[in-house]
Amino acid sequence: MALFLQRLIDGIGNGMLYGAVALALVLIYRATGLVNFAQGEMAMFCTFVTWKLADQELGFGLPIVVGIAGGVAFGFLFGAAVERVVVRPFEGADHLRQMIVTLGLFLALNALAAWVFTSSTERLDSPFPAGSLRIGGVSVAYQQLGVIAVLLVMALLLRLLFARTRLGLAMRGAAMNPESSRLLGVDVSRMLMVGWGLSAAIGALAGALVAPTVFVSPTMMQTLLLYGFAAAVLGGFDSAPGALVGGVIVGVVQAMASGYISAIGTQLQLATAFVLILVVLMLRPQGLFGRVSVERV
Repeated sequence: MALFLQRLIDGIGNGMLYGAVALALVLIYRATGLVNFAQGEMAMFCTFVTWKLADQELGFGLPIVVGIAGGVAFGFLFGAAVERVVVRPFEGADHLRQMIVTLGLFLALNALAAWVFTSSTERLDSPFPAGSLRIGGVSVAYQQLGVIAVLLVMALLLRLLFARTRLGLAMRGAAMNPESSRLLGVDVSRMLMVGWGLSAAIGALAGALVAPTVFVSPTMMQTLLLYGFAAAVLGGFDSAPGALVGGVIVGVVQAMASGYISAIGTQLQLATAFVLILVVLMLRPQGLFGRVSVERV
């Protein structure tokens, strides 16, 4: 029983990170209808900024919490700039062309990070204390508890933003019905820019939280992005709560499958996300919390 609970907690901790990446994907999709394949590389680039701010030897040596805050702030500005400079010229283009733009951005950011920062692996300190909390036969690292707590607070703040503030309501209106929003005086273009900035900031936070485990490198977010896609597909690409729930489900399924199915082990963990994507697309294409689109003909 203790082993089961241990794997369950590990799965939930990893799943919250997957859910954060999925949430960033969902925010852009709800705002523009675009799947951003460069989301992971944007988060990686922002994590390098966090590392540069916080590293004692090669960076500015700021406290890690200040470095993470700086990386998240940079992420917001960076995401807004990407929307304004790279995505905005293709706003009226078909989705295939927009998708190719994000794939090109993926390659460009990967090369740019290696050129500007480094192509080697670097270490980023955790903002949480070392060690773990033992409850019975279950050990929970303070890193895991901190990640879960931070991402739950983030989800709550996002819910308050979209449900209780004028900015959040304007962003929702611009995403759901841009024509009517323009008639009501909402600057739809600005709301899209804010949506990209917010998405990049969430990705920067997720990158900073996962970096102490996987280290900082130009490829650090690529596997996490695949799990984030699986979480977004499972929860529904138009559901922000579904992204977090989908992330937890993906994390738990991954932990249980690799722990109890010897053929999977650690080598085929990524295959569990692929299988989940296939199953969901076959049985419920809109995801667990997604809405079925109805069109009149």
